[in-house]
Amino acid sequence: MNKMKTADFVKKYTMIIVLIVVTAFFAWRTDGAILLPMNVSSLISQNAYVFILATGMLLCILTGGNIDLSVGSVVCFVGAIGAVLMVNKDVNMWVAILVMFAVGILIGAFQGFWIAFVRIPPFIVTLAGMLVFRGLSNVVLDGMTVSIKDCTTFVNLFGGGANCYIPDIFGNGTINMTCLLAGVIATVLFIFMQMKDRMTKSKKGYEVGNMGAAVAKMVLISIVILAFSYRLAQHKGIPSVLIWVIVVIMVYAYITSNTTTGRYFYAVGGNEKATKLSGINTNKVYFLAYLNMGFLSALAGMVTIARLTSAQPTYGQNYEMDAIGSCFIGGASAYGGIGTVPGVIVGAVLMGVINLGMSLMGVDQNWQKVVKGLVLLAAVIFDVVSKRGGKMIAKN
Repeated sequence: MNKMKTADFVKKYTMIIVLIVVTAFFAWRTDGAILLPMNVSSLISQNAYVFILATGMLLCILTGGNIDLSVGSVVCFVGAIGAVLMVNKDVNMWVAILVMFAVGILIGAFQGFWIAFVRIPPFIVTLAGMLVFRGLSNVVLDGMTVSIKDCTTFVNLFGGGANCYIPDIFGNGTINMTCLLAGVIATVLFIFMQMKDRMTKSKKGYEVGNMGAAVAKMVLISIVILAFSYRLAQHKGIPSVLIWVIVVIMVYAYITSNTTTGRYFYAVGGNEKATKLSGINTNKVYFLAYLNMGFLSALAGMVTIARLTSAQPTYGQNYEMDAIGSCFIGGASAYGGIGTVPGVIVGAVLMGVINLGMSLMGVDQNWQKVVKGLVLLAAVIFDVVSKRGGKMIAKN
């Protein structure tokens, strides 16, 4: 019985265990450099787009293992439009932001229409989109770089630059007290929500699991939150882009786990025919997934040009691979119907740690791609084999 519980525990928290092991490995190989406050802050800033895009990609994958290959090009295209409007056309920043969101949503609606209602395979539609919007990015920018360094309000709002951090309202000491307070509040809220969720499930007669395991989980995650906030507090505090990331994570975690619409994505991925027979319009579910992907691609585009304080025709390359990889590494099923926002975030953090760790070690970029590819393959193999009850070879 204990062996079964241990096996279930390891299976459920495999990626968290892997994340801890990988972080410990890089901490050893870099003499602790990866855990320095500056590098912890850089991990957030440099991977903010991954957190945002991976959250949207999860909804696409839930519908049956579908993906969106166009997100990197859409990020570039939306960023290009925003930069040209604000710099070359002298358009008001807020108007430019609305236009960027509108463009992202229209792109999502365009691709979603062909996928959901015409039923052209998502791979084909988004592959075409990847080529189309990459080309249009070059057209909009005329092959040139557009700097937005003078658009300081926009850069600060979306977390770009070296000084885009939430101010310390409690003083200017070596420790950012605002950041520490935020960490404590986040910890208290996390424990409160976990206990409330457990009591709600218990009242409804649902299985809630062992209390000791639940407490251990809360303690472990609370320690991580507090340690994370302490590290940030030792540098400059909370990067402003982290606010955007947290909002996206919280909103979509709530949608996928506590709303009827969120359950539709899982239902379609689990069995589309049964879902359709139950009266759910599956076409609208597909459409909503890709519409939402366009919206979040627009937000990622703003975050990207703000961080790099410019727009270039090459921005967004391989962003789709980072997002897809984070989802599968974080536990999303290649067949759809399985996956969570917290799991995706673990996958994104793992990808970020691998990138940062190998960069600090001076590993060649080509070898970094090799490692990331193997990690992605290993995650999908684990998912597929576990669904066969541990059997590596499929039956004919």
